[in-house]
Amino acid sequence: MNTTLKEGKKLIEEILSGTDRIPQDVTLIIAPPFTHLCPAARLIGNRRNPALAAQNSANRESGAYTGEVSASMLASIPCSHVILGHSERREYYGETNEILLDKIRLALASRLRPIFCVGEVLAEREGSMHFQVVASQLREVLCQLGPEDFKKVIVAYEPVWAIGTGKTATAEQAQEMHAFIRAFLAGTFGDLAASTPILYGGSCKPSNAREIFSQPDVDGGLIGGASLKAEDFLAIAGSFA
Repeated sequence: MNTTLKEGKKLIEEILSGTDRIPQDVTLIIAPPFTHLCPAARLIGNRRNPALAAQNSANRESGAYTGEVSASMLASIPCSHVILGHSERREYYGETNEILLDKIRLALASRLRPIFCVGEVLAEREGSMHFQVVASQLREVLCQLGPEDFKKVIVAYEPVWAIGTGKTATAEQAQEMHAFIRAFLAGTFGDLAASTPILYGGSCKPSNAREIFSQPDVDGGLIGGASLKAEDFLAIAGSFA
């Protein structure tokens, strides 16, 4: 929940002006607030990069749900992706795995590609429950999908304990959890898990992006604060070069 419309458009324009510095095989996705999505779509136009995502969508198709935005509404903008299950949505708005499964199914029905977030808080990490917590989030949502739907999902791992807490997750800790996620998903989906993009969403910035992205099971980043500065966002994306 950052930037006015004027500020947001300026940020998107700055990102667009630097996309020629990004390797051709790197996909950029921007996820501005709902109020910015239509102007963002116009600014992006027919460009291949970046793709456009929403930060959330409703667990209802339509109806008397004032203030909600449905997956089909987002698809009509058009958006191509939607972030679901972000740690802040889980913590502040009580989104459960049951709700998130409904959201993912509706997003897929509208041909949106879900970016599904999983992760543990500090108490769960310190209590050595981090694998158990992430496994539960995967089992109760993604593992309920069929293979054809699962192939369209992007996973994002958020070490919530390392976001704004002063604690830092190492590249090795990121790899450990990403490898666990891939292996866990392989238990349900077999070889499909090998090609599932798994993004890292824990305080990624230009100074640590290259080390994190060099890990074998880290396929990209879900970028928070650093995405509010075009130069930082582009530098992170350029770390794949």
